Amino acid sequence: MIPFNVYPLQSITPVKALDCHVWDEKGNRYLDLYGGHAVISIGHSQPEYCQAIAQQASTMGFYSNSVQNPVQKAMAKKLGELSGYDDYHLFMVNSGAEAVENAIKLASFQTGKQQVISITKGFHGRTSLALGVTDNPKLSAPVNTVHDTIFIEMEDVSALEKALSTNEVAAVIIEGIQGIAGIYEPSTSFLKSIEQLCKKYDALFIADEIQSGYGRTGKFFAHQYAGVKPDLITVAKGMGNGFPIGGVLISPKIEPYFGMLGTTFGGTHLGCAAGLAVLNVLESENLMQNATEVGNFLIKELQTFEGVEVRGKGLMIGVEFNYPIKELRKLLLEEHYIFTGVASNPNTLRILPPLSLRQEQAECFIEALKSVLIKIHQDETVSIH
Repeated sequence: MIPFNVYPLQSITPVKALDCHVWDEKGNRYLDLYGGHAVISIGHSQPEYCQAIAQQASTMGFYSNSVQNPVQKAMAKKLGELSGYDDYHLFMVNSGAEAVENAIKLASFQTGKQQVISITKGFHGRTSLALGVTDNPKLSAPVNTVHDTIFIEMEDVSALEKALSTNEVAAVIIEGIQGIAGIYEPSTSFLKSIEQLCKKYDALFIADEIQSGYGRTGKFFAHQYAGVKPDLITVAKGMGNGFPIGGVLISPKIEPYFGMLGTTFGGTHLGCAAGLAVLNVLESENLMQNATEVGNFLIKELQTFEGVEVRGKGLMIGVEFNYPIKELRKLLLEEHYIFTGVASNPNTLRILPPLSLRQEQAECFIEALKSVLIKIHQDETVSIH
């Protein structure tokens, strides 16, 4: 049996990783500026994280949610403290798609409505409801195509209110910063309009912070730059630093009842130990501040390049060129051992490194990028199209 391969694979096979670097089977070292889709938040093989997982695994790795779980309580408490949402509740799952699925169900339970407003170009996952609010029909199988979703353009407040005014909308969902689309940030005024109009028309505001959360932008959540407070916040990716966990932060106005939601593996002892270690390291190593400082440096340097548009905050950065970046990424990988990400826009380079990235490592990337761009524009044998 072989893997059912539906992914375009890179030419390297990482076999070891530490902090912001990975090594392939030949011993080549790569600076990881992608973090496995923004998953590696505190660095690969972080010692405190590894120790916490090993210790918990040797004590109790799993029992069902039918018993008290002190590790889950400790992780939820710490998450509330660091995020500023200590009055919210946490429902734990295994992935970002499940977090979105459960957030939408909660909104429908709470309001008794079934329509959802989502933003064009957004991505929210590959399960049924998550696909229903994802603006990419190519991802949907025939069974996924029937959803009561209204898609509106980012910043179109009039379309937002028109859709909400029917009083049939359970929720509005928006990414803190659109990731896969190519790092597009909603304005403060648009987020405030969502918050205000959801209150006016009895809908819930869902902030998808799966990629943009957990300190990646310099604040715990990207929406906090706008000073808004969503009713539901979905998290995953950086939450476990590679361990598959996710969750929904739930406003205290939503009351739980038996049978509302359920999960077998969400919130396991082992997963919560990993999640708690991530939060402890984020705090003790000041990684959110580091994301701000190193991210600001990168953005400033990248803005000096001709013919590019730079978007993002902290260590969630998109660099859009006026040509496809496939060859650029290949050269960075082959010649300078730097691993970067792509977006649905083929011209956009996504930079999502561990939040422990140091300035000297960022400087190495800038120099490597300059070198590769010179080669691309000088070497007629290299096609950028």
